[in-house]
Amino acid sequence: MARIVMKFGGTSMAGIERIRSVAARVKRERDAGNQVAVVVSAMAGETDRLVGFCREASSLYDAKEYDVVVSAGEQITSGLLAIALQAIGVPARSWMGWQLPIRTSDGHASARIADIDTTALNASLANGEVAVIPGFQGVAAGERVTTLGRGGSDTSAVAMAAAMKADRCDIYTDVDGVYTTDPRIVPRARKLKRVTYEEMLELASVGAKVLQTRSVGLAMKEGVRIQVLSSFVDADGASEPGTLIVGEEEIDEMERQLITGIAHDKNEAKITLTAVPDRPGAVASIFTPLAEANINVDMIVQNVAHSTGSTDVTFTAPQAELARVLDVLEKAKDSIGYDKLIHDTRVSKISVVGVGMRSHAGVAAQMFKTLGDRGINVQAITTSEIKVSVLIHEDETELAVRVLHTAYGLDAEEAAA
Repeated sequence: MARIVMKFGGTSMAGIERIRSVAARVKRERDAGNQVAVVVSAMAGETDRLVGFCREASSLYDAKEYDVVVSAGEQITSGLLAIALQAIGVPARSWMGWQLPIRTSDGHASARIADIDTTALNASLANGEVAVIPGFQGVAAGERVTTLGRGGSDTSAVAMAAAMKADRCDIYTDVDGVYTTDPRIVPRARKLKRVTYEEMLELASVGAKVLQTRSVGLAMKEGVRIQVLSSFVDADGASEPGTLIVGEEEIDEMERQLITGIAHDKNEAKITLTAVPDRPGAVASIFTPLAEANINVDMIVQNVAHSTGSTDVTFTAPQAELARVLDVLEKAKDSIGYDKLIHDTRVSKISVVGVGMRSHAGVAAQMFKTLGDRGINVQAITTSEIKVSVLIHEDETELAVRVLHTAYGLDAEEAAA
């Protein structure tokens, strides 16, 4: 007997017929003799609708009450799935975050899970029940409902799997696995059998939308094996194998590739401060107030100092944060001492990711040459041990993804799938 956490996203729960299809999948897993806990998202579009209500009620809404409102979507789908399971003869009950409980920090709208008490849950599973748990929600001190931020149901599922000591966490989405790149851009992109935690963490952080970044980081920390599957494939039978997200030790040497995938992200904004004084502490005066405002920055480029004793500093931040970035920097203009503040949202971040970079030189050089040969200008660069990212004009995104995918041999027939 195995313990499995099954997580279903919003598109999988979008309506009663979809919920019945989910119930059938859960029943097959239980009929195979496994103990099953299910984590569900709200129906597709429901959280946006609830967020809209909050904004309509007040532009300065209380984050605590916001969490009460937006957590209702998952409460509805968990109850409906429990009903659907009972209707096909599967003992099931729903558990709210506060009933288990799932203890979190008090950072409303962006809480972090601190602890999950599985005592009652274990007893329920031992009695043959399927536990249906709403994702995205928990409870903080004072018994106030909290939410984990958008995409938080992935984190809920991984945290539940860790707390339950589950054998596997199956994440059902509208895609059937992790691909070498977006198949809508490159039709010959290949589904990968296995991806390491580190690679998935990098891919998720640079634009791949399959899994929430926090969930992958938690899985790596806790050693939770994740399988990404589609809830839209083989609805009446066993699903086609998806992609396993596992530790590097589980990747066979024959399956290793130099580059695992190519990701892109158009949700970037480029900000440039001109004529910043070239003196110690000048760069700190830019990024300290941004950090204090909890704004994450990514690529940072500082030009060679001008003969006038000044330099230009360029960095990127999420487009959604651009207004806040400009506001913070304009307020700090006197202390920073820059001349002009320039921003550009017509940019895209392209990243190549793969653990093979650790032992192979020339990955970045090949990337720059491939883009240069096609006349694609690189505006900024950032790297990690297993990733190289560049900033380019957004109009060149698809061309860049296609030529890099080919340059690294990812769309060749012999590429690992």
